[in-house]
Amino acid sequence: MKTDVQEFIAIGLGPFNLSLACLAEPIADLDGIFLERNTEFSWHPGMLIDNATLQNPFLADLVSLADPTSRFSFLNYCKAEGKIYSYYFRENFYLKRAEYNAYCRWAAAQLSNVRFSCDVQEVVHDLENGCYVVTGVQGPQREPFVLRCRKLVLGVGSRPVFPQCCEPAEHRFMHAADYLANKAQLQQKRSITIVGSGQSAAEVFHDLLKEADAHDYSLTWITRSPRFFQMETTKLTLEMFSPDYIDYFFHLDEQKKERIVRTQDSLYKGVNASLINQIYDLLDDKRNEGRLRTHLITNCELQGCRYDAAGDGYDIEFRQLDCETRYAHRSEGVVFATGYRENIPPFIDGIRHRLRWDEKGRYRLARNYAADFDGNEIFVQNAGQHTHGMTNQDLGMSCYRNSYILRELTGVEHYKIERRIALQDFAIPATADFVRL
Repeated sequence: MKTDVQEFIAIGLGPFNLSLACLAEPIADLDGIFLERNTEFSWHPGMLIDNATLQNPFLADLVSLADPTSRFSFLNYCKAEGKIYSYYFRENFYLKRAEYNAYCRWAAAQLSNVRFSCDVQEVVHDLENGCYVVTGVQGPQREPFVLRCRKLVLGVGSRPVFPQCCEPAEHRFMHAADYLANKAQLQQKRSITIVGSGQSAAEVFHDLLKEADAHDYSLTWITRSPRFFQMETTKLTLEMFSPDYIDYFFHLDEQKKERIVRTQDSLYKGVNASLINQIYDLLDDKRNEGRLRTHLITNCELQGCRYDAAGDGYDIEFRQLDCETRYAHRSEGVVFATGYRENIPPFIDGIRHRLRWDEKGRYRLARNYAADFDGNEIFVQNAGQHTHGMTNQDLGMSCYRNSYILRELTGVEHYKIERRIALQDFAIPATADFVRL
């Protein structure tokens, strides 16, 4: 690799940085590269369950909401693959996860600014030359590389979260992120428990429920939530995924932000109505046939989970929140669908002093998604729920954020950035009709 100074280096190639790569590709004289440690693009491979769908319509692809004419659009992918009419006849706005992954792989294969098999191990700042030095190893032989750049974009994704009672532990618990890789082994168990709520938990439960009779296991689904709730997708609610709401949320104080995020579970942690109905219908069919071996339990907070190697099973303790009563439960297999949190990789240590942090050790992002003290050098993808709200992890907002970041990287608004799209007001309008008392 060349050691010339790049305008920027982006580290990580999930959907958000892949979107940035696609939008950056056609910009003349923009010298930047994207480094990904894996050998190819692969998005949540453990959750590419048959018929599982995204929660966003296909317009929330890598580029369309920034540039509908881009050659990297999902519709162009359909045309290139010879299936645009099939998609047209299906009249389905929501992509299957596997189809979205295939589309992203197609887009990545066309990019000239992406380098796979590049494992970044250290980033430092060269004060004398005013640039960042990125070092790591590449390829199957793990050959060292050194790259230099003026600015950075961090898009290393998130990491699975387990309940506190599972950490630290010598035993490696199973997260939904690794579900498919362990599904065959899991189905050899006589009892399986899913812990958590939301779309991932529902997808794992439904997938296992469909094949429960063939493998002769019982299923239990335990969640701390007060109910198995539907994700809110009504039109005025969806306006909360907008630049308008980001502006409103960003300027609130930190304590209010934390409180608001805790009350918005149904906006990003619920289950889509179609899947809830499929689960109910399948449960009802099994009950009518006398083959129902399941328990679905809400209001239960996990307080302990220990692996018993001798008995090859898990001893689970939980508290029923309404009754404030503790219970014990034993299961041969457990899957934790307990979400993800931002990932701060070890290579950050070399530039940690140049970054702004909050009291909880999270990036303190500026409105333009920069985390450095100067506010224009180090940009971060998908690690700002606490600063920018639930739009942070939404695929539908990636084009907006990347248009914003590209403007900050280049000083030019290459893609129109919407300032206001919502019909509602999140803050009280500054007009004569509303007087502050």
